[in-house]
Amino acid sequence: MKDLVQKNKPYSTEINKLSDLNNHVGKEVGLSEWTTVTQDQINSFAKITDDNQWIHINPELCKKHSPYKKTIAHGFLVLSLAPKFCYETIKFNKVSMGVNYGCDRVRFMNATRVNSSIRARISLISCDKVEGGIRYKLNIIFELKDQQKPACVAEFIAIAYK
Repeated sequence: MKDLVQKNKPYSTEINKLSDLNNHVGKEVGLSEWTTVTQDQINSFAKITDDNQWIHINPELCKKHSPYKKTIAHGFLVLSLAPKFCYETIKFNKVSMGVNYGCDRVRFMNATRVNSSIRARISLISCDKVEGGIRYKLNIIFELKDQQKPACVAEFIAIAYK
């Protein structure tokens, strides 16, 4: 992406008018705080989504059979943490409603084990006018503390309405 500036302290970008979003295409727009992924979060997510795979919710089976020896949090990352990190790092003023369309091109590159520290580095890929608002796509890199490879890389798609 052009003009990508990598910072290491958490920050967000504030958008006063939806048309201002065009000025940030190809640029990094935010870096979240570090957060720790807990087993309680994964279990709550599994209960709500009915995603009860043992690799996520059963520490005993994971100790025996998983190559990671701990539970992992893949679905939780892209369906729960992605929107949270996006809305914390790019802030719209004067928006009446936002619609989350989900993620596109999701690639898991490293396991996110329970109790991992993770943060998101977010850049703006594109934005297009739609009736009453703007549709935008963000690139999210889920960084794992003390790891070279990210946990996941995904594209987050949303619409902000004025």
